[in-house]
Parts: sequence; C-alpha cells; structure tokens
Amino acid sequence: MTQTEHKKLRWGILGAARVNERLLPAIVEAPNAQLVAIASRRAGAANATLQKYAPCHMSQVQCYDDMDALINDANVEAVYCPMANNEHAEWALKAINAGKHVLIEKPMALTVADIEAIEQAALKHGVKVMEGFMYRFHPQHARIQEIVASGLIGDVLSARASYSFLMREARMYRVAGSVAQGGGAMWDIGPYAIHSLRWVMGLGVGVNQVQPLEPQSVIAHAKLNAAGADIVTSGVLDFGRDAEGRALFGHFDVSFERSRKSEYEIIGTKGWVKCHAAWVFQNDVPVVSWATEDGKYAEERFAPSNHFNLEIEHFNDCVLNNKPTHLTFADAKANCKAIEAVLASVASQRLVKVD
Repeated sequence: MTQTEHKKLRWGILGAARVNERLLPAIVEAPNAQLVAIASRRAGAANATLQKYAPCHMSQVQCYDDMDALINDANVEAVYCPMANNEHAEWALKAINAGKHVLIEKPMALTVADIEAIEQAALKHGVKVMEGFMYRFHPQHARIQEIVASGLIGDVLSARASYSFLMREARMYRVAGSVAQGGGAMWDIGPYAIHSLRWVMGLGVGVNQVQPLEPQSVIAHAKLNAAGADIVTSGVLDFGRDAEGRALFGHFDVSFERSRKSEYEIIGTKGWVKCHAAWVFQNDVPVVSWATEDGKYAEERFAPSNHFNLEIEHFNDCVLNNKPTHLTFADAKANCKAIEAVLASVASQRLVKVD
C-alpha cells in the first residue's frame, strides 16, 4: 500500500461550462478526489453550477466569481479546464505555473506550439497534465482492441468515424467564432473523430502496438457559417500503406446538423468491428458488434460504466501515485497536428500533408 493511497486529490474547476453536468459529479463521486473550489467570471455562475450538480456539497466547496482566485487558492491541487477552446492554453499555463496539475478538456489547445508550451511548463513545475478524452476510459474500447489483436477481423485496412449532434439554441456559442478562434464542429467534436481513427488504425499495426498510427495527408470539405465556423466537415485521412502495399484510409464525418451519433467502425480483410456509441451515459448499455467473412456475427453488450468517473479516477491515481497518464503530450500534439491539416485542407480545397 502506498503512502498516498488514502489521500484525496483536491480539485478546482475553472468555468461553469455545460460539461460540468458530467464532470463535476465525477470529481465528487471519485473515492480519491475532493472538489474544493469552482470559479466563473459570470457573477453567481459558480455557485449556481454547484447548486445544480452537487447541492449536498455547498458548504464544502469555495465558489469564486474570479478565476484567478481559484488559481491562487493554495487548497487546490488539480484544476479542470472546460472553458472555450481558444482559452485552454492560457488558463492551463496559469494553473501549471501556479503548481497545479491540470486536466484540459479536449482539444488541449488550438496549435501544436501551444501544446509544446504547456508540455514544457508541466516539466518545469513537475505536474501532471492530460487532455480530456473521457471515451477512451470506457471498457468497450479495450474489448475492441482485444478483438483486433485476436486476428478475428484480419488485417486492418480502413476505419470510419462519425460524430454528430443537432445544434440547439443553447449551444450556438460553439459556432459564434471562426475555426481560427476554436469555433465549429471540427474543434468541438472533430477531436473525437480524429483521435478514434488514429487509435484504431494503430491497432492494425500489430498486437503489441500501443501508439496511434499517424496520418500522412488529408483531404477534407466543410460547410461554413457566416462567422467562419464549420457546421459540417468530412474527409479522408491517408495513413500510407501497409507492409504489403495496401492503402490505409480513415474516413471521418462530423456535423452539427444531424442527430446524435458517436460511432466508429474498423474494417479488416476478414471482417469488421463497430463501436455503436463512444459517448455513453452512465446507465447506457454499450454495444460492440462484429462480423466475419465466414458468416459469424455477434453483438456484445457491456455493463453500464461512467467513463467520466473512470477518467477522473485515473488522473487522480496518476497524480497521487506518480504514474504516467494514459493520454500523453505526444498524442495531444499529433491529434492537433492532424486537425490543423484538416482545416488547412478545407481552406485550400486541396490535399494537405500532415507535417
């Protein structure tokens, strides 16, 4: 038993973003965490958020109307950053420079240069930092990895990822700014599509493959609104060729005009495997299906599991017991680099190499 096993990581939340509906309870419920502060620049918003999602903890959590006050709170050891995409780098750096560990809602930042600055600051101050892709902590994805590694679907040659939800009035702030400002579908739900494609294409490299496969180029098209935010973006990532010279492609589609969907499918030489919902609520029963060329078909169902809770518990464990985070800076930089290439392709209407 380690010395820190019974310790709880003390958390502060920067902002009253909608994702707190899922993340705030995850911190409160984690056995190795304690929520001690929440801040928002909107007067009363922090208090209202706490009242809405964790009313039983009103007397235990400090509510600030000033986000710098939370950064400077010595009682806060770790900070969750769920604010606007173009603010992630600024506030993550403030928290890191104050000696806080940081979980940054995806995307970590809008440029690779900003992620590199965050990485250097984290190394300098000796803190843990991770990009918040909660979906990867759900057990269904480990099962998909097992299926691919078993050889059931043969050699992986392509994959597709489709993420969407119908934009409602309350969410219009997501498309109020241009893609350069972090607005639009590609910076909002696109990170999931690119991240899942890079991961699943990497599974096809071999049973011992633990790193994503990185795309070499991309061609993409989008529908932009008057503000310059993409409402729909679709494209193809070229992952090069395998050892036998076969093409490796990843198809992605993200949209604010369509019903809720968060699925990816991996297609091999002998069959396919599909994740029907990467975004799952805690009481959902996730389904993974697969089929083979010889006629076999199965649907596997999983016990309900809260991937936000699992993400928080993982990050707590990494901090308290000095373990490496499952999601790395290298992964965050590669995902950002691919998204930058997608948006460059949209702007130029040309094939763009992922440098």
